[in-house]
Amino acid sequence: MKLSMMLSYSGDPRQAAKDAADLERAGIDIGWVAELYSFDAVSILGYLAANTETMELGSAIFPIYSRTPTLTAMTAAGLDAVSGGRFILGLGASGPQVIEGWHGVPYDRPLGRTREIIDICHKVWRRERVEHDGASYQLPLPADQGTGLGKPLKLINHPVRDNIPIYIASLGPKNVEMTAEIADGWIPVFYHPDKAEMVWGDALAAGNAKRDASLGPLNVVAGGAIAICDDDVAQKIRDGGRSMTALYVGGMGAKGKNFYNDVFCKYGYEAEAAEIQDLYLSGNKAEAEALIPADFMEATAMVGDEGRVRDRVLAYKNAGVTALQLQPVGPNPLELIEKVREWVE
Repeated sequence: MKLSMMLSYSGDPRQAAKDAADLERAGIDIGWVAELYSFDAVSILGYLAANTETMELGSAIFPIYSRTPTLTAMTAAGLDAVSGGRFILGLGASGPQVIEGWHGVPYDRPLGRTREIIDICHKVWRRERVEHDGASYQLPLPADQGTGLGKPLKLINHPVRDNIPIYIASLGPKNVEMTAEIADGWIPVFYHPDKAEMVWGDALAAGNAKRDASLGPLNVVAGGAIAICDDDVAQKIRDGGRSMTALYVGGMGAKGKNFYNDVFCKYGYEAEAAEIQDLYLSGNKAEAEALIPADFMEATAMVGDEGRVRDRVLAYKNAGVTALQLQPVGPNPLELIEKVREWVE
């Protein structure tokens, strides 16, 4: 099992680079940089590539709507080059509020677009002349939609790798099925190690049944807060995660369009999910946070005495997680990472 962490996309990039180098020495295998309505992840990832040596660096995630497919492929190839073959292309659909509100483009056909983008990326990295006739993308652009001067082109540079790993952030059953079929890895959110099979097992099985054997097993990135501490501190850490959970379950999307709320319903928290959303959207955020199910917070946070923490790490491993996502809490995060590194080895 690898260890991974989200790296800072805000603040001073020089401090983020120093932190990444320290995390690399402590045993973090993969560092991820988010791209929201923030600094672009590419600039940060390129800077981190110059200040690390062995850590894989991934986008978590590039929204599929904010770049053309060929630019996505070019960017991935460039980051793979400056990192010496250490880049992971993390892709995801994001959500309508960000895509239509920040980028100003329609949020449509997320599954079809993802599949087409991946197909185009592979063509670019293999340095084929790119021709693609899909429902969402046509390359070259048909003559009746432009000047008629477009022609098939191939990437000028020779990529470091022609099979850069692609991880997809997905939640819905059809999207997860597609992920298991065509991606190298899966980045789920709010992953409950004891209930994940109940929610996603069928979709993963359906996708794996169509998976090309050359891809190897699907990698899974999931985890949570981690700390070795007494019960009182552990409870405070679990409670500290309520605000972010309530934000996503309650506020990330309108009713009927909140994918995170849907996941909580599938975990068996239908009544809580509905009430959390009602409270959050009406401005009662503290009340919404209080309704986050305690057993969810306990199962997903790796906090408590050392035995409890090791049990939760093992729960993620037994659930099929191949890259344990860590959010160290406490005064000595590097020491904690080193300890977990010893456990998983």
